[in-house]
Order: sequence, then C-alpha cells, then structure tokens
Amino acid sequence: MPALLGLYIHWPYCSHICPYCDFNVRRDRGRDTDFLVDAIIADIAGNAIRMDEPRALTSLAFGGGTPSRLHASQINRILDAAECSFGFLPGIEISLEANPADNQGDCFKSFAALGINRLSLGIQSLNAQELQFLGRDHSPKEALRALDFAVKHFSSVSADFIYGLPGQQPHHWQESLQEIMALGLEHLSLYCLSIEPRTVFAKRHKQGLLTPLEDDLVADLYQCAQNMTAEHRMNAYETSNHAASISARSVHNLLYWQGDDWIGVGPGAHGRLSIQGQRQELATYCRPQDYAKAVSENGWGIQLQNALTPQQDLAERIVLGLRLRDGIHLEQLQDRAGASISRKNLSELIAGGFLRLNNHYLQATKPLLVDRIASELLC
Repeated sequence: MPALLGLYIHWPYCSHICPYCDFNVRRDRGRDTDFLVDAIIADIAGNAIRMDEPRALTSLAFGGGTPSRLHASQINRILDAAECSFGFLPGIEISLEANPADNQGDCFKSFAALGINRLSLGIQSLNAQELQFLGRDHSPKEALRALDFAVKHFSSVSADFIYGLPGQQPHHWQESLQEIMALGLEHLSLYCLSIEPRTVFAKRHKQGLLTPLEDDLVADLYQCAQNMTAEHRMNAYETSNHAASISARSVHNLLYWQGDDWIGVGPGAHGRLSIQGQRQELATYCRPQDYAKAVSENGWGIQLQNALTPQQDLAERIVLGLRLRDGIHLEQLQDRAGASISRKNLSELIAGGFLRLNNHYLQATKPLLVDRIASELLC
C-alpha cells in the first residue's frame, strides 16, 4: 500500500511562552509576519519539486506555536499554495491548533469558512489554579466559551488536557475527567506533564521549586484516564489520544504513527519524505529569519537532510507505530523500511507478554513501556 502524504505548517509565534513548552516558539510582538508566510508558501513549492512521486495531500495541519494567531488571509494564501503544489484528496482533513484566548470576534468562523474542518483547542485544564500553574492565558470560562463556538463551526473538534501536575492525586484527576467527559467531545488528547530541558519548569526543578510526580503515581493517573474514557466509549487509539469513533481520529497524526510521509514547512518543522529513492529525515531552520533566508537562497528551508538507513527507518517506525492500540502491520512495516525485525527478540517479547500479534498487526500490551519494548525489540 503506497504511503499517504501530509503537510505540516509550523507557526512559531505565541502570545507568551508556557513554562512547560519545549517546542520551537517565539513571542509574538505584533510585528509584520507576512515575510514568514511568503517563505512558507515558497517552501511548499520547493518541497513539491523535490519529491520522488508527487501525490495529493491526505491531510494538512497548522501547528505551533499558536497558528490561530494567523490572519485568515494568511491561512487562505497557504491553503491555495498547498492545493496548487500538491492537490487535495477528497475529504482531506485540514486542522488547526488554537488557543482559547484567540477566539475573538469571528476568528474561528472565518477559519471554518476557509475550509479548515478540524480544530484542536489547547485547553489543558478546566481548573483556574491549574491553568495559572501551567502559565495559560485563558480562564475555564473562556475555554468553555471557545469550545462552544468551535463546536458550532467545525465538523471535528478536539481538546488537549494535561495531567500529572505536582501534587495531583488520582481523585483530583478523576474529578477533572468527569468534567472533561461531560463536554461531550468526540476526540481528546490527554498528555502527562513532562519536565523538558531548557524550559522554565526545568529551571524550577533544578532550583528545587518544582517536584515532578513519582512514576508510580503517574501510572495510576494514566490508568484512571483509561478507565474513565472506556466507560464513556472514548477508548485510546494511541497512547495519549482518545476518540469516540474511527472517523473522529486525527488523520494527520495517524500519518506519523503509521509511518506514512509528511512534509514539514515553517521554522523548526520536521518531515519524512522519500527523495532519490531513500527516506529522508528533514528539519528546517528554527529561527524565522534564518528559515526565510534559506528558502530565498536554496528554494526550501531545510537545515538538516539525513538519509535514514533501513535499520534507522525500521526503529523509528516501530517506536511510533507501537503507540497505536491497533498496532502496526508487521509485513508492511518491514517492507517499507527495507529491514527485518529479529525473530528471536520478537518471540521473546511475545512470550513475555509485552507484545502480541493480532491478524498480522504487532501490538504493545503495555502502552507506558513502548520505548523500552521497542528498544528490546531492536537490540
């Protein structure tokens, strides 16, 4: 089965930087950003001409940063450029990540009118104290208002929430989950807080001002989420993502987990694409000005282009694919990577109860141990 193709657009600007965020983001100081939109449009064309096999897009995703800070006219230009360079498959998913505080006037309505059909809201919590701790710039009331507005205008709406905050106990998280389930959404992303290097939280942790939860307690909170979502028929289809139906799943994110192809444009974007017959690891310049300069001089914004060996390709596909509850098709996995999994390691992990083969699909039985399972499978 040929690989599907997605396009990811990274918009790096935010109204402020959250203390847990380690993405490539910049403070939005109200300056002209059309230079970056111009560069993204040129980069889209530059990627298209370098592809081995031009294909229409299955998905297009605006992420960041906070892409809801883009003007509708800027989004429209990017969409036109993408359709011109690649074409859109019927029923293409066009998604955009949004900050609840950016729901001003007819902002969301104008996005929907452009063809964006999936909105992902970074709510993170419905508790005012937790929102303050996480450095968010919206209140629970503003989050609910934005959510109501989103549901009216988009055919698919998802919301992100964070658990595992310092001091959080299972009964706290269970109460939060009850509120979350009451929202009636068809898609939820429930992420555990992680202390990433070079973030404000990492500095506080080093100073002894922030103590992460113990692993056992995090596992309890994770299991609490699995139980609660299952009761509401919102089972996880990926380690952190829950959907009420197959149609409610994130098409774009599934491209990553299934090992399909995607192009990344915008500062700090990553991609995986076959160029000259070999799967490439691609990454753009992180600084917007450097990115725009590279596009102008080289025809695309790539800083890193690394041809993956078959074993590297196999390892990456396994780590991502085992995050899926349905798992990954074993034969397709090995065919696409051009490498094989050790039968001995596979047999041992199946015998140990860490993996199972279900109708040719390789599945992890312990989602929180995926990285360890993948490491042992590949050693």
